[in-house]
Amino acid sequence: MIRALRPDDAPAFWQLRLQALDRDPQAFGESADEHRATSVEIVAARLRAAGLDNFVLGAFIDGQLVGTAGFFRNQTLKRKHKGRVWGMYVADSARGQGLGRALLGALLERAKQLPDLEEVQLSVAVGQAAAQNLYASFGFKSYGRERRALRVGEQFVDEDYLALNLRKPD
Repeated sequence: MIRALRPDDAPAFWQLRLQALDRDPQAFGESADEHRATSVEIVAARLRAAGLDNFVLGAFIDGQLVGTAGFFRNQTLKRKHKGRVWGMYVADSARGQGLGRALLGALLERAKQLPDLEEVQLSVAVGQAAAQNLYASFGFKSYGRERRALRVGEQFVDEDYLALNLRKPD
């Protein structure tokens, strides 16, 4: 089941996000230590403030949160035509069941309902082949690469920037 996360999902979301950051530190801009400094109460408040332009979807199996995908729309006048995917993650125990595809599909369907939203963007660490293949299968196209986008310990990680035009797919 895929649905928007609610404030009462905050403990499970906090824990799954920590798992993601610990397991794949090169895939996320936030560090596990930074996340640990964010309380479950703050996460609940953020989920409470969610709306049409800013939300987190969760994938559940037998009532347990096993995957997430976040979205936010830019709010400035000149950038409001764009939104961004963040925090895409499926737990190891739930991989290979199509949950990443289901999460991203549900997120994009919801985003397409937003008036005047024209483009959805995201970034993906170079070397994250499964994620890159998933995004390409939805029609995301590369528009650049940032060298040394993240520093994880002494290692630098490049990121590819991808976009999907919602109104005029290529």
